[in-house]
Amino acid sequence: MPSKEYPKHDINLVFDQIHSVLSSGTVADNALDEMSFLNRLFAALPVEAVEYGMQFLHGERNLPKACDEILPLYIRFVNLVDYCEIIEALKEIPKNPTPEELSSRISMHQKLDPIEELFGKPLLGFSMNKEIPAEGIDPKKTEEASSSDPIDNKTTGEETEDGSNLHLLNSIAPVFVCPDPMQTALFYETKLGFHASHLDDESMPHIRLSRDNIEIILVKKEEDETVSRSSSRYDLYLFVSEPMMLQMEFQSAGVTFLKKLEDSDTVHTNREFVIEDIDGRRICFSQRIG
Repeated sequence: MPSKEYPKHDINLVFDQIHSVLSSGTVADNALDEMSFLNRLFAALPVEAVEYGMQFLHGERNLPKACDEILPLYIRFVNLVDYCEIIEALKEIPKNPTPEELSSRISMHQKLDPIEELFGKPLLGFSMNKEIPAEGIDPKKTEEASSSDPIDNKTTGEETEDGSNLHLLNSIAPVFVCPDPMQTALFYETKLGFHASHLDDESMPHIRLSRDNIEIILVKKEEDETVSRSSSRYDLYLFVSEPMMLQMEFQSAGVTFLKKLEDSDTVHTNREFVIEDIDGRRICFSQRIG
């Protein structure tokens, strides 16, 4: 059940809040599609049915019998609100988490998977790639919908083998060593449509190129790369959601650390740690804090 306060009667404001959370990233790729799908279904309902949906969001379960046919929509709506609350809670990162806090975060991550399993599934006889008729939902098309849709966030149907695993790695950014990073960034901006962010105030001065879900890091080539390499230059960036859990996992495996989370300068950099692989590559595991 959602724990935050939501508008009593204006479902559009609730969808605005959902959109704000889902647009911030670190969510399932189809989360925004799920929000759009549910929004369109509600838009096709009579005003009274939408109001009962808002009552369901606020904990009312004694709804009129006429609501039974669209109860699966109410459940998916509440599940999505729950999902957003978990995403927001996970953004609050304790600097030195206790075992209880780590356990709580693991539990929250595990709750995301079954909710995400429902994203994009057909509902009330409609699929995400079908247009909803303007006159409303035809009750005859709700035969596939049933009250067995999970209100307790348990999945139905088959589960993937790794459905319960925590996904700690989010994306990857290669590091390009350039004679002139500014000129390279200009090429990527003007020719390839990337956006450049100049981060000269960080511990490793670099330029971050981004487009869609792709990022590339540009760093300046040293005068003699064969003789020495700056201790702050990395070979690869991996963006992660839970660096503390990964650091603990790698420590248990005996991985060589060049910098730990406790040594991160979070004033100028993301929250990160750096390891060295068996061939001497420096890999930075970074969690964005801004």
